[in-house]
Amino acid sequence: MKIAVVGATGMVGSVMLQVLAERKLAITELLLVASSRNKGKEIVWEGKKYVIKDLAEALECRPDIAIFSAGGSISKQWAPKFAAIGTTVIDNSSAWRMDVDKKLIVPEINASYLTKEDKIIANPNCSTIQMVLALLPIHRNYGIDRLVISTYQSVSGTGVKAMEQMNNERVGVKAEMVYPYPIDMNCLPHGGDFEENGYTTEETKLVNETRKILGDNDIRITATVVRIPVFGGHSEAVNVATKKQFKINDIRRELAATDGIVVQDNPDVNLYPMPLYARGKDDVFVGRIRRDESNPNTLDMWIVADNLRKGAATNALQIAAYLIDKKLV
Repeated sequence: MKIAVVGATGMVGSVMLQVLAERKLAITELLLVASSRNKGKEIVWEGKKYVIKDLAEALECRPDIAIFSAGGSISKQWAPKFAAIGTTVIDNSSAWRMDVDKKLIVPEINASYLTKEDKIIANPNCSTIQMVLALLPIHRNYGIDRLVISTYQSVSGTGVKAMEQMNNERVGVKAEMVYPYPIDMNCLPHGGDFEENGYTTEETKLVNETRKILGDNDIRITATVVRIPVFGGHSEAVNVATKKQFKINDIRRELAATDGIVVQDNPDVNLYPMPLYARGKDDVFVGRIRRDESNPNTLDMWIVADNLRKGAATNALQIAAYLIDKKLV
């Protein structure tokens, strides 16, 4: 099993290698791939030195699986080339997510849809992944009518330069600004680019990807994305209106029984999810589960996860593990 990690020198790529070491996939050969400017550099992984290849060299090696974390333009250009030689591409960018011919996969929800013919598989947006996993039992048991989403997203979701901006601000250094305003001691209601309707691209992803993954285009969804001065971990306040009546204790029980979900919900002892304690973990944490007393058949919940792990690297590697286990590659 020959696996290529494209974007191995980036932030998600480094987390990918960490998770790969933890999960012990049955790899016979690992290819670490990055841009031409990083070609020839060395990375030590599991005690062994690996020389960085560029994409052309990686293509010649004909990997069984290539996990892309190198941005949408690179994926658009190179993923079809890898797919054409029989490589299965798992792509972390937004390039293929809404392509009607490409599957958008959260393994706990819809990995069973994958076949040998799927040569480009899309990994959802980090904020979408953690939310739909928590929505899964609710949608299955009660049907979701409407979602009102407010996110509190780590600067790490913007990339390493955003983290550097916040670090510089904390020590009083004036340097490159990734955001239009300071992020430390601040909140920016601005994720992605603004569109004509006043929503941002990050907000639109939450709408479209949620419908595609849950297989229901009739769910009404509105979202507000906010960047907050946190190094790792995305948080979401989600208001869920259901089609059927529910009992809150049943919702808690069903969430706790969902693979990949950890319920942390005991206000009596101040137990609720926080990004500080989600960092470095693969689970999605759910708490503050309560009935919305202003609207029938509606509940509120608070969802937190490490955006670089379950929101990116871990989800991609879970897809890879499923493909290997089911002999789809």
